[in-house]
Amino acid sequence: MTSSPPNAQDEKQKNGTAPSLNSFENLPSNLQFIVLVLGVFLFFGMHNLLQEAIMEITEKKFGVMLGYTEVLGVVIFSYLERTFVAKERGHVAPMSYYPLLTACLLGSSALSNISLNYINFPTKVVFRSSKLIPTMIMASFMHKKVFSSVEYLCASCICLGLVLFAAADWELAPSFHPIGLVLVTLSVFSDAILPNAQERLFGMGASRLEVILFTNIFALICYTVSTLLSGDLIGVMNLVASDRRLAMYYLIYITVAYFAISIHMLVVKRFGGVAAVLVATARKGMTLILSFLLFPKGFSWYYPIGATLVLGGLLAASLHKMNKHGSTAAAPERGTLKAHPSDLENPNPTKIMKNDDLGISSNDASIAKHEKLTSLYFQM
Repeated sequence: MTSSPPNAQDEKQKNGTAPSLNSFENLPSNLQFIVLVLGVFLFFGMHNLLQEAIMEITEKKFGVMLGYTEVLGVVIFSYLERTFVAKERGHVAPMSYYPLLTACLLGSSALSNISLNYINFPTKVVFRSSKLIPTMIMASFMHKKVFSSVEYLCASCICLGLVLFAAADWELAPSFHPIGLVLVTLSVFSDAILPNAQERLFGMGASRLEVILFTNIFALICYTVSTLLSGDLIGVMNLVASDRRLAMYYLIYITVAYFAISIHMLVVKRFGGVAAVLVATARKGMTLILSFLLFPKGFSWYYPIGATLVLGGLLAASLHKMNKHGSTAAAPERGTLKAHPSDLENPNPTKIMKNDDLGISSNDASIAKHEKLTSLYFQM
């Protein structure tokens, strides 16, 4: 059987675009941005509020099941997208390369959600936003990398903000336990290792959907075995069977994470890394505000001061990094990844404003690469 050449396949995928997507693309750019930002806020807001609502109903038990249901949702929807939209079959990367990636994903997902048994949700959000710190630590020790004074200043602001937030939680949260900080910190370190593990598979030509699907399948198997042994899976199933509201929350929760990640990726592809960072920072700020408004908890001025330091430091570090990439955009990038045909929507290289058909300027190409590498498990 003769296979279609890559360009013909890409053109076929392009011509097969759904009418609804064509209608969206015909909208003015500003209106597209507004719609996508509203989608990011809606789906991530639903995801985060459902996390806190579920933890309240279950009395801060079974936090690990939040990770289980997230992975279950990603498996379902990535399979559907890969099979019926991207029309992919089989796999490119060897299965033996997935255990490390699965371990990182489990560490990032499970530890983060288990920490909710011991700390408040806002504290988890703030700590999960601090991946800059372990990234700098690993780069300093493993690669002897030297960072600029701006990056060290941003890291110091983030550290101070984390200390203030943890101090407020320690004083006000009745269920607070230091083990929660240890768990969420370990999850951040796992999340920092994850892109390097993914990059190896992408370098073999594996598509984004392939890596997402198989990594989450293995993670789901590990989750199922461990939660069966611990009794968490049976415990949640009994609660869901007796509480319709909890059942509805879990059903919605399974779906919203994948849609939230997908919409965020559209922001990156269409409007670039700077816009995505600004939207992500605003979204995290919204999450913290809604958490305090909808789920009343003790208040301390350490909370807003700490959140401002963490999110402000994160935003400044991201913009500084993108500015550095922009100044060296003309230089060829080392270790360029091979693209899978299903990751290319349009093979036409003559569109000046589109880099690798991601719909972003050349200054943001490295940010899009980073987003591809971290799309497996987004920081909620």
